[in-house]
Amino acid sequence: MNFFAKLLQAITFIPGIVTSIETLFSHHSGAEKKNAVMSFLETALSAGDAVMNREIVDEARFKEGLSKIVDGTVECLNASVWAKTQAAAPATPGRQATI
Repeated sequence: MNFFAKLLQAITFIPGIVTSIETLFSHHSGAEKKNAVMSFLETALSAGDAVMNREIVDEARFKEGLSKIVDGTVECLNASVWAKTQAAAPATPGRQATI
């Protein structure tokens, strides 16, 4: 699979990754959760290999772009029914994605 197709496929999984990390790291800071999501995405995309193969020519900008996608996903989740459902759950009052 070429890198572009792999990237598009990974982007489709970001909401699931964010919600899973939110659940697993619920007592950690937003920065720690975001780092976990970014680490997972970079591993899933084999970003190191892509840099070596020249599929990513500016690694810093690529990571910044992924970071913005994660931030946007969190904003969308927090503005959705998902956040209201999480906030209403008695075991975890007031919980929202804080990545």
